[in-house]
Amino acid sequence: MKKELIYNKNLNGEITVPGDKSISHRAIMFAALAEGVSKVKGVLKGEDCISTMNCFRELGIKIEEEGNDIYVHGNGLYGLKKPNKELFAGNSGTTMKLLSAILSVQDFSSVITGDRSLSKRSMKNLITPLSMMGADISSTNDFCPLYINGSKLKGIEYAMPRPTAQVKSAILLASLYADGDTTIIERIKSRNHTEIMFRQFGLDIHIKDGVIHTSKVDKIIPAEIEVCGDISSASFIIAGAVITENSHVIIRNVGVNPTRMGFVQALIKMGANIKLLNARVVNSEKVADIEVKSSKLNGIEISGEIIPLMIDEVPLFALVASLADGTSVVRDAVDLRGKETDRIKAIVTELNKLGADIKETEDGMIIQGNKTFVATECESYNDHRIAMCLVIASLVCKEPIMVDNIDCINVSFPNFFEILDKL
Repeated sequence: MKKELIYNKNLNGEITVPGDKSISHRAIMFAALAEGVSKVKGVLKGEDCISTMNCFRELGIKIEEEGNDIYVHGNGLYGLKKPNKELFAGNSGTTMKLLSAILSVQDFSSVITGDRSLSKRSMKNLITPLSMMGADISSTNDFCPLYINGSKLKGIEYAMPRPTAQVKSAILLASLYADGDTTIIERIKSRNHTEIMFRQFGLDIHIKDGVIHTSKVDKIIPAEIEVCGDISSASFIIAGAVITENSHVIIRNVGVNPTRMGFVQALIKMGANIKLLNARVVNSEKVADIEVKSSKLNGIEISGEIIPLMIDEVPLFALVASLADGTSVVRDAVDLRGKETDRIKAIVTELNKLGADIKETEDGMIIQGNKTFVATECESYNDHRIAMCLVIASLVCKEPIMVDNIDCINVSFPNFFEILDKL
């Protein structure tokens, strides 16, 4: 669907954002493998997490829904049933990669596929370590569908070539079934929700100096998980408040896990007026209320270890940097080219249409600031984060802009427009 965006307004008020997508996926999966009923409070009901729930239902897991809470009736580590059809991960790379690890040890064969976008994303970085562990997993040129035959796994030592929480999480899930110890070495830390989820479900995991050790387990006990608000979703509201005049927003109950705070750190370095209030810990995840006010920003360079901490928000950084004083540079973000679309090329193309001055580089971009945005027609590339970034850009456009394929936002933030209208 194409949508005309008429904003050019500031943002004011208090809101909450939907549950964290990464935590929701993992809570559903661990609960499905537990022996008994787990409650997941505040789960995200976006399309990606619905794909995860639907896949586990196809695998024989009963999931009851009460509003934004769910009850997952786990059947144990080996209690999944052979599906009657291909498992469909939709647009969700997390569903495909983590579920593939779990399927690789079941006593049946299965096929997992995705939508057109997911089918264009290479699965080589998943297939390589799982195959090293003994998984029988095959594909055509490393793209889905993935064909998986259950097999016996062994523990491995694996140094992550690049920081990716999805692949790390797949190895960790496979390690629950693998004979011997499994060691993962992270040179650059990626988001750690899976490691935290291990402890929430009573599983041993040892982490020190970027080295993670896990071992085979006999069972997983049920748990009650409360999912905090998604910082990646909140980031769009944060950016909107920072770049518009006379804005003041408080976002309640947001996860502020240090492995997800790169965008906020970058904004504060640029001069943003952002405060964390009422800091607390919920299910071992750091949570806070985030207060944001209009701010005058200066360009900065981001690279290295901060990139994995804000990989989903780099397109949003490009938007903010286009309005800041001076020049900003993004380096070491080549992984963006393998997301739902090539997010480097997509955001450079679309923001330049609006009046930005951004030069694409192999692993990032160079952004000239102090630009004025004008009305035009834009393309979302059916990528929820590109679409939301363009919506936030409309806040500083003096005339309406048009964005195509806007429905893709439902992947991660189904009430996005409702919240924007409230503010």
